Amino acid sequence: MKRKDNEYKEYLFVDGYNIINSWSNLRELSNLNLEVAREELIETMAEYQHYSGIKVIVVFDAHMVKGNAGKKEMVKGVEVIYTKENETADQYIEKTLDDIGRIKRVRVATSDWMEQQIVLGRGGTRVSARELEVEIFNQRKLMMRKKSKEKDQTDLFIGRLDEEVINKLNKWRKNNE
Repeated sequence: MKRKDNEYKEYLFVDGYNIINSWSNLRELSNLNLEVAREELIETMAEYQHYSGIKVIVVFDAHMVKGNAGKKEMVKGVEVIYTKENETADQYIEKTLDDIGRIKRVRVATSDWMEQQIVLGRGGTRVSARELEVEIFNQRKLMMRKKSKEKDQTDLFIGRLDEEVINKLNKWRKNNE
């Protein structure tokens, strides 16, 4: 499901550290190793982007890092932003929302109440950390159900074949390996 940015109908900005500190599994990971928690969040968001078709941009605060010019990278199809010195994730998201919020559907995942109000005022929609976690959980459940149903349908098809056809298919498969 490779798409160009302009093909996405919806964007989801994720305030990275806010989500890490809000989800218990990521918070526990971050207490052990912050880098691992960031990677786990990005992995989760990449999976979400793949199945939902929503463009995900994860933004991490790096505003306290002296001399930091900011960094943008693609990780598994997800855009990951590390803000520059003196720029918070909130500021980056607000600035970007001003540019695209009136053209595209934009949601912002953060549990920061003040940021949620600003997002609403700039044409975006807010989603709390908890709401996003539930949405991802439900998406995973739906995908597992879909895979299970596909497997059941495959099993049913093979079950309808007679033994002679199955033997011929197995022989054909072995000859082509």
